[in-house]
This record gives sequence, C-alpha cells and structure tokens, in this order.
Amino acid sequence: MAISFRVFTRRFFFFANIAVVFFFLLACLVPYLDPQRWWFISFLGLAFPFLLFFVILFLAAWLIVLKPRFALLSGIALLLGIKSITVFLSFHTPKAFNYKKEPGSIRVVSWNVARFIELKRNTNAGSEKRLKMFELIKKQDADVLCLQEFHTSTNPVFYDNIEPIQKELGYPYYYFSFDEDGDQHYYSSIIFSRYPIIDSGKIRYPRPTLPDVLLQVDLKVNNDTIRVYTTHLQSNQFGKKDYERLGKIKSGDDSLVSNSKNILSKIRKGISYRGIQADIVDEVLDNSPYPIVFCADLNDVPNSYTYFSVRGNLQDAFLKKGFGIGRTFSAISPTLRIDYIFADKQFRIRQFNRIVKNLSDHYMLVADLELKK
Repeated sequence: MAISFRVFTRRFFFFANIAVVFFFLLACLVPYLDPQRWWFISFLGLAFPFLLFFVILFLAAWLIVLKPRFALLSGIALLLGIKSITVFLSFHTPKAFNYKKEPGSIRVVSWNVARFIELKRNTNAGSEKRLKMFELIKKQDADVLCLQEFHTSTNPVFYDNIEPIQKELGYPYYYFSFDEDGDQHYYSSIIFSRYPIIDSGKIRYPRPTLPDVLLQVDLKVNNDTIRVYTTHLQSNQFGKKDYERLGKIKSGDDSLVSNSKNILSKIRKGISYRGIQADIVDEVLDNSPYPIVFCADLNDVPNSYTYFSVRGNLQDAFLKKGFGIGRTFSAISPTLRIDYIFADKQFRIRQFNRIVKNLSDHYMLVADLELKK
C-alpha cells in the first residue's frame, strides 16, 4: 500500500511538472507572437514570474529527493527560457546611486506622475503630494525629464505644472502635445530639458487605441545631437471597481468567474492595442538618424511582445545596472516592471536608480548615460 502511494505521488508530481513546464515554455513564446492573433497565449506573459518560480521549485524538489533524471525536465525548460529569464531578472550587485554627476554624463528621469495626484490647487501643505513629487524631481538634478500622465491647466483654479518645472526646477526647454482633457485641461506625456531642443515631433496612435502620443525631441548636447522619445502605451484601464474585483479574487470572496470576466476582457484589449502601438514605435525608432534615449510607461512586462518589439537592440538601463525584478508599478502584483529607460548602444550606461516612494502609483527611474566618443 505504501509503495503504491509513493508511486502515485511521484507520478502526480511528475505530470504536474510537465504541465508547469508546458505553460512556462508557452509564456516564453509570448514575445514572438502577434498579440492580436494569439491574445490567449499573451496572458501567460503576466504569469511568467509565477511559472518560473514553480519550474525552479520542481527542479529543487527532484534534486532533494535524489531524482536527477526528473529534474532534467525543469533544467531543460530553464535553458530554453533563458532569454525570457534574463529580461525579467537583473543580477548586478546593488550599489548606492551617486548623485554627483560625472563629467560627460547625461542624467535622464522617466516617471509616470499620475497627473501629480492633485489637480485642484490646495493650500494645505500637509497633504500636498504634488509638492513632494516636485521636490523628488529636483533632488535628481537630471538633464532630461520624461514624464508620462502629465497634467496641466490654464484654469487658475487648477495647477499649471509647466511653469514651475521651467522656472523653479530649472528646465527652460520642453515639448508637450497639449492634448485636451476637458475645458482648459491638458493631459499627455511631456519632455523637459536643460539642453536646447533643436527639433521636435509627435505621432498619435490610431484608434481604437487611446489617443496617446509618441513624442520626440532632438537635443543639442555639446557638439552632438541625441534624440529622446517618450510615450505612454495603452493601459488596461482598470477602474476602482476592477481593483475591488482583484481584491475579491485574491481573498477568494464571491465568484471567481464573475469577478474575472470584466478584468480579463480589459487585459485582452490592452494586450492587443499595445501590440499595434509597439509596431509603430518599432518602425519609428528604426528611422532615427541620431543616438536614441527612449523613456516610457509601456504598460507591459518584459516578457511581452510590446517590450521585445519596442526595445529591439536598445539597452535596458535596469538590466545593465539594476538588481532583482525591478518592480515599477506599486499596485496589483510585486512582479510588474512596466516602466523603462532604453538607450542606444552608442551610450554607456553608467548607473541606474529606481526610487521606491509611494507618491505616484509608479516609481521614478533615473539613469546616467554617457555618449561614447
């Protein structure tokens, strides 16, 4: 009886291992599949961290019980998925960020500021999160700011966020698409610079995606010209009720099916639309005549079609100098790295910093770049 139970248990875990490896390898294929056609497989990109964990767990378990031939299954899967693993994890030794800029460094900040949280003017200094965000930006002493979900207004009841960044934080040059977000309100991505902007342009993504834009500026940096892009790709558009549904799913409350249906529909739409936008970005970046710096909230994880299409041959600053998973979105899951700084290979990435402060729902990214001679 005991022998039969051991055989049953071994077979159960072996077939469970096969199932986990199968879905793990499918998740590794996500970056290469058109999300408009293969959206149901693209969902697995979000599950990649958890599938990776279970593959490693099975590998360790088989080795512990001295069954190395069974461990081969997970070992081979990890080797086949190495490209997905190396964009998910960064293995550099953590180092303190040196705020003193080295000669020749170009310091770049990318941050989804979530409209600076407060739209209407507020005289209560104790609750002014917007001012704390400005203080954090000032502390970085960056040369270029790429801010997503930026809001400004010409209505005196609300904040004008352009003028204080220009005058108080010292960024005289900027490029903003001034997309209307209601009467006298404007909302989009924006680029601020301490270097002169010698040219600029924008590309608006086609419907039915959200009317976000891809902004570009050409900056005169000493005797060189570099091109900086920023954008915010299609979000999943989760509202308050969706986050409540996610909470219920996590806690096991109510029906899993009814709570998941609307969320899965929004994720599917987001994955599909980001695929369209990523193809446009990829084509635009390929045509740049200057070295590229690309800062964005891609709203997608590294193991995705979006990430691989947009990044192409660019360097990921986090992978070059960061450590661990590098979460950039503070809600839902600790595995969500969806904000990025990419740089052309003509740049040397000197250092990188991820500032974990709960001011926006995204964390600020900072990178020091040096244009190679």
